[in-house]
Amino acid sequence: MGRERILEKSLAVTTQRAVQAEITAKRKLGLRQVSLIAFIFTAIAACEYVFAFQNVAYGIIIALGLVLLVYLLVSVLHLDETLVKLAESLALIPLYILFTSSLPWFFLNQQYLLPAVYACILGLCLWHIYQKNLSLKELFGFRKDKLFKWVLVGIAIGIPTGTAEYFILRPAPAFPAFEVTYLFRDMAYMLLFVALGEELLFRGFIQRDMAEAFGWKWGLFGASLLFAVMHLTWRSIPELGFVFLAGLILGALYLKTRSLVTPIVAHGINNVVLVAVLPYIFMK
Repeated sequence: MGRERILEKSLAVTTQRAVQAEITAKRKLGLRQVSLIAFIFTAIAACEYVFAFQNVAYGIIIALGLVLLVYLLVSVLHLDETLVKLAESLALIPLYILFTSSLPWFFLNQQYLLPAVYACILGLCLWHIYQKNLSLKELFGFRKDKLFKWVLVGIAIGIPTGTAEYFILRPAPAFPAFEVTYLFRDMAYMLLFVALGEELLFRGFIQRDMAEAFGWKWGLFGASLLFAVMHLTWRSIPELGFVFLAGLILGALYLKTRSLVTPIVAHGINNVVLVAVLPYIFMK
């Protein structure tokens, strides 16, 4: 009996030490993850700030350097798989800056500029999906039995948020008078290009990958923060606060429904109300 007790105690101590070692290893891995992701977040924010407030050329150079650095780090460092996925998703943002700021857009008619720019973003997202062998069905969470409900919820959220954003930014109408043709055109642009591209990037990739690495709270917060950072070009502090809160709402919808349908509809309707409806209602 004495030997059995000694063996039991020895086994318990060994097990405790193994568990403690595993916890310590996870803490070290978590610290490395936090440090690397915090660096990438800071670099993205600095890049967007320089691009929006200082010098476009320097912003492009920083974006290029950040892309190269991220891919170099994930290639040479022995990183956790979830961290690699997240870092590569985050690298899409400086790639997005590079593509949308350095292509010769001047040859395009102004009315085609928005879909052309966001077609680049969609192209990057589709390339990422192909490279990572991701499932479109899993990403979008499309369900026929929930589609009508999710669309209605998206509309119900997009209208008041679009109204609130209008009174923050007060954008001028794009045309001298309201026309139904332009409304439907803007709806197609905002839903099929802007909302689809940004929701796929920020919620479908970044929020999902960050939640996998750090938990759903950090995923929601981090994606919303980056979403706000990428709106620095509006040069409005109230707009940054609004976009952060809107990102939290869109991220919560994604968590709740496990689908991008509602966030895409809410985002698209928000933008339609912002630029294609209220500017004409409050036209001076």
